[in-house]
Amino acid sequence: MSFMDEFNFWLNDDYFDQETKDELSAIKDNESEIEERFYKELEFGTGGLRGVIGAGTNRMNIYTVRKATQGLANYIIKQGKASKGVAIAFDSRRMSPEFADETARCLAANGIKAYVFDSLRPTPELSFALRTLGCIAGVVITASHNPPEYNGYKAYWEDGAQVTPPHDNGIISEVRAISDYHDVKTMSKEDAMAKGLYEIIGKEIDDAYMAELKKQIIHPEIIKEVSKDIKIVYTPFNGTGNLPVRRVLEELGFENVYVVPEQELPDPNFTTLDYPNPEDPKAFTLALKLAKEVGADIVMATDPDADRLGVYALDTKTGEYVPFTGNMSGMLIAEYILRERTATNTMVKDPALVTTIVTTNMTKPITANYNVKLIEVLTGFKYIGEQIKLFEQTGANNYAFGLEESYGCLVGTHARDKDAIVAVMMLSEVASWCKKNNMTLWDMMIDMYEKYGYYKETQYSITMKGIDGAKEIAALMDKFRNNPPKQFGDLTVTAFRDYANDVITDMETGKTSTTGLPKSNVLYFDLSNDSWCCARPSGTEPKIKFYMGVKGTSLEDAQKRVEALTNAVKAVIEG
Repeated sequence: MSFMDEFNFWLNDDYFDQETKDELSAIKDNESEIEERFYKELEFGTGGLRGVIGAGTNRMNIYTVRKATQGLANYIIKQGKASKGVAIAFDSRRMSPEFADETARCLAANGIKAYVFDSLRPTPELSFALRTLGCIAGVVITASHNPPEYNGYKAYWEDGAQVTPPHDNGIISEVRAISDYHDVKTMSKEDAMAKGLYEIIGKEIDDAYMAELKKQIIHPEIIKEVSKDIKIVYTPFNGTGNLPVRRVLEELGFENVYVVPEQELPDPNFTTLDYPNPEDPKAFTLALKLAKEVGADIVMATDPDADRLGVYALDTKTGEYVPFTGNMSGMLIAEYILRERTATNTMVKDPALVTTIVTTNMTKPITANYNVKLIEVLTGFKYIGEQIKLFEQTGANNYAFGLEESYGCLVGTHARDKDAIVAVMMLSEVASWCKKNNMTLWDMMIDMYEKYGYYKETQYSITMKGIDGAKEIAALMDKFRNNPPKQFGDLTVTAFRDYANDVITDMETGKTSTTGLPKSNVLYFDLSNDSWCCARPSGTEPKIKFYMGVKGTSLEDAQKRVEALTNAVKAVIEG
């Protein structure tokens, strides 16, 4: 069926509601817009769906959400697990409650019980909830930190992590097999509830989640000692973090927590934010203004679904607030946990720290210092969550901490996804320890650089939107794969890892070995002078990302090195 045939089907078939038809009627003379909306199905990838809200096969709407859910339901039924149910959460975005309800009613129509939160909740609490309730799967309606016109649909499996092989491919196959929207089932909420297939959940899960978070605190006595003195500024970016962050900090005894008022309550338009992403310095404008007014020690922001955390901390020497990357904040938490758990003899037996291949290499000296095993996995926190499951199954290791560079980490094993709520809590404890020792988080970071080396990382992304974007990204990856560069500026490529073909090539000897990780469209270049570069198409946005890392002798030296590497990567791309 051509894109125009598909458009006319949606415009005229009785399956689609009048609101959808009115939206499509308004673009009936705009062929390019029709093509963009209907030239393909919104792809159900390994993490689920993500796209612009609107009518069309290539948009997020009740029909594409319903179709995705029917595929999920078909897979669950074929696995013989329909009786276990599915947990559903949603964030503060446009259409999130509606998409959650559509998901629940489709599952119910397939005989699968849906447990739906009564209002918006953080993504990590969904991971916790489905494990607590013994569900076979979970769904979060969120577009994370994307702009306000987006929404998304993340699928989780019974271990609490986003779906990994073989379940991800099995669900994708079932979604793709649905060729007719009329085959998608649904039923009314009233009928679903009457049949016991639609249950509202809330407070009991919240209470249990809070209890699990507080178990991760190492030094409650330090928090108590400085609770009246330490000042924390927090913003939930108009998303799901507001209530759980405030609750856990209050229950731990922190007395001076200031929430940015303009970004406190849910706002699907993110009115005060260009981009609700804690990686964006502009997003901290209001939080830093408040921090200076109250004299805050630490400034923290969670993205709308509260799985990512951004941090600024005071540099007492300059009086300015210094931004921390996800690598930096993750390393602060890692150092604190490994050091204090070791010192207090509360470290788990056979501890392992799990990270991704594009996360800072500072993980190597830190884990070596505390005799903790380091395990690297592919990009995506689901692979970190998968390791926790494997630890439990094999008994080979125990999880000590996990982090990825994209501002996500997990303290504890209550969830199997990155959890910014527990990260806020843990960094507040670290800041308390620093306060007690007449330090700031920035002082602690400098101490770590002096101890382990001045590691610095950055990213360079190229956005390629529209129909031709995917082809251009594929062509660029093919260029790097088929003709891997031998140099990036004055840095020599010592080894080349092609994760799609599961091969590592020693560039000096030509010898090859396997990566030991699942196949993925990722290319990694080990470089001289403790440097590296990795190329990877984004799984959620029309981008190709280049991750880079260096090790310097000072802040200034590391900055020069990372800038030189970035310029070298750009030159290779353009060459």
